[in-house]
Amino acid sequence: MHFERSSGVLLHLSSLPSYGGIGDLGPAAHEFVGFLGRARQHVWQVLPLCPTGYGNSPYAGSSAFAGNPYLISLEYLSDWGWIDGERIGGLAGRGGNVDFDAVERYKLPLLHEAAGNFLDRAPHDPAMARQWAEFETFCRVEESWLTDYALYAELRRKFNTGAWTAWPEALRRREPEALAQAALASGRALAREQVLQFAFSKQWTNLRAAAAQKGIRVLGDVAIFVNMDSADVWVHPDLFELNEELEPVRIAGVPPDYFSPTGQRWGNPLYRWDVLAEQGFAWWIDRIRRACQLYDIVRLDHFRGFEAYWAIPADEETAIHGEWVKAPGLELFRALEAALGPLPLVAEDLGVITPEVDALRIEMGLPGMKVLQFGFDGWESHMHLPHLFTPETVAYTGTHDNDTTMGWWRTTNPATRAAVEAYVGPVANRPVWPLIRATEASVAELAIFPAQDLLELGSEARLNTPAVPSGNWSWRTPEGALNAEIAGKLAALAEVTDRDNDPLGKPKVKTKA
Repeated sequence: MHFERSSGVLLHLSSLPSYGGIGDLGPAAHEFVGFLGRARQHVWQVLPLCPTGYGNSPYAGSSAFAGNPYLISLEYLSDWGWIDGERIGGLAGRGGNVDFDAVERYKLPLLHEAAGNFLDRAPHDPAMARQWAEFETFCRVEESWLTDYALYAELRRKFNTGAWTAWPEALRRREPEALAQAALASGRALAREQVLQFAFSKQWTNLRAAAAQKGIRVLGDVAIFVNMDSADVWVHPDLFELNEELEPVRIAGVPPDYFSPTGQRWGNPLYRWDVLAEQGFAWWIDRIRRACQLYDIVRLDHFRGFEAYWAIPADEETAIHGEWVKAPGLELFRALEAALGPLPLVAEDLGVITPEVDALRIEMGLPGMKVLQFGFDGWESHMHLPHLFTPETVAYTGTHDNDTTMGWWRTTNPATRAAVEAYVGPVANRPVWPLIRATEASVAELAIFPAQDLLELGSEARLNTPAVPSGNWSWRTPEGALNAEIAGKLAALAEVTDRDNDPLGKPKVKTKA
């Protein structure tokens, strides 16, 4: 699929300087939309919006369909009359990195309190009648995943085990009588979980509408694998490689690479692709349908896993002793197209890429990714430099898995620095904006820059270090840092590189249809 020539910013919602200790869907998100508009940017890239589990990674979510309650704005819930403003007055402010433990201790109980207030007031309060009707409609429309997710979330809280695999046997195996008893005993708690998902959906929809008014499309993210501790695996164990004890037989990861000499042992259970195929890939169709409801453009993380995936025996401690196993990628994508029509997908095709992976991407007409940080380590890496780009490309200075460009520059070797300056000219130890300009000037349809690069921040602002299990995902944008000066620089670049498309969708430079 081809996209309008444009540029944008990668900034996950949790990284916004929102009130409450974590970025959310509230005023700071709408302020960022305003910044993008002033900067003449037309893409906002976010990471997966799912509820997170151990390690707080959005790529290890507890549901492939639900939204993360942490991202709900209490300020807007107060505006809606769900909770008094005084109740949320003691939360952390808009500065500093995310303290996830504090968010769970202080913000989450207030979210549940607000949801309970809504359940008590909305059915009887004429001022809330419209929202109550919207909530009832939401529950009907999303019933295919919402009911199971709500029960999963409540049982996970109740048993405090960290994983559904440690629940009582009857619930682990989803015996109907046990499920019915659990739902009956926790009716109000389940309703609160459903209300929180409704609140997330409503606030996200409002934010999407505000972005659309400024001609900004949201580029979202779908992780290929799901977490073992997730509603998805609990509800659909037949779709995953589990043994009779509901334990993983083989798990996902990648072999040794740029990021780790022992590879990455992700731990996600692998799909039973044969079972999925027999079912017409129904679960994947539902998943991509949901993603297309949430986002304008969908990035498929670890695209190479749709052609072949690295299968690691579950008892291995590292990812070294795995093997490549073929996946039915083309069959899957044909089924998705048949069910959903043309899809606005981008392939994250980084890492060990074979001709077969390239062939699958090209066959499906999906843009791939290039990352300038990867382009200066010798001729074999030059595919990541702008002079070799093709239009069907989404180009980055760096991604959420990279160090910031300034952090990378400070820690890389002299030969790499010399290659950068040979390419863009002398940088006086400030390489970020010269590399941004090189990316903007390329033929890539989309050019995306992490917010940390716009601010020329160092390694202290790195969002994620792959293969490191803790200490990630906590960086937040300093309040007011994305200012008028930066917006002006971006706007000028967008204008001169013909990435400033009309907000109504009329491109100044037409790419092929």
